Amino acid sequence: MTEIPEASPAATDIDALLVALRPKLHRYCARMVGSVIDGEDVLQDALIKAVEAFASSGPIGNPEGWLFQIAHNTALDFLRKRKRREALHSVAEVEMMADQLDAVLSRQIASASLRTFMRLNVTQRSSVILMDVLGCSLAEICAVMDVSLAAAKAALVRGRAQLRKYADEPDDAPQPKLSDADRKRLGAYVAHFNARDFDAIRAMISDDVRLDLVNKTRMTGKAEVSRYFGNYSNVSDWHLVPGLVEGHPAVLVFDPNQPDSRPKYFMLLNWSVDKVATIRDFRHAPYIIDGAEYLV
Repeated sequence: MTEIPEASPAATDIDALLVALRPKLHRYCARMVGSVIDGEDVLQDALIKAVEAFASSGPIGNPEGWLFQIAHNTALDFLRKRKRREALHSVAEVEMMADQLDAVLSRQIASASLRTFMRLNVTQRSSVILMDVLGCSLAEICAVMDVSLAAAKAALVRGRAQLRKYADEPDDAPQPKLSDADRKRLGAYVAHFNARDFDAIRAMISDDVRLDLVNKTRMTGKAEVSRYFGNYSNVSDWHLVPGLVEGHPAVLVFDPNQPDSRPKYFMLLNWSVDKVATIRDFRHAPYIIDGAEYLV
């Protein structure tokens, strides 16, 4: 994560807030753009914008709301650039109270798939995520989305109604599968990793390999990235399994002491010919697995 240049008390406070809010901000971004992976990209852009704006922003009355507004606007920018434009309809100024949810329905909304959230328009999606997933108040929703109270209530009610409708529909999305080439390459990488044969792993990476240890550091080149494998050799809290995350070939990382649990995090590999060209490891960003659709 980008650091504040000056180590002033104010900078320390905002830096601590960025660290504390990162999982919550990611949860919002991922559901806004429909992907935990793209959501991390949006989050990183938002944090950079926040750091750059902080120095000249003056006193910030509500730093958390300020950060969510930056994340919200960054997510909208991402959606526009991705050319998945969604109509930002102005909602009529109607007095429509946001209904209170029972516990069961609240859990259903909070656990809805990212693909389901993407079926809502932007205003409905944002309002439902903010209130029913992140627990924000209507006043906070208005501040983040920069809309009136009536508009926020209307978007919330309509978004909830749509999610109820979608929840009753069968999920007919085709089940993704690893290609034979990906299964072979990932299988070899995982087998060597689990056997702690890191010399064999080093032979699989390209000379100019790039590593993004998300929320921690970046490395470039075989010599530098080799230290990363050395760090894994010193711990035993991982067991790797090839799979898919959001349809992307991925390495799922499980806790060997909890064999029946969900994966703790995952890694993404990109290949150039038969060599690993990039590694994106989310060990230090475990929040990213929340809401991810994965397949072992």
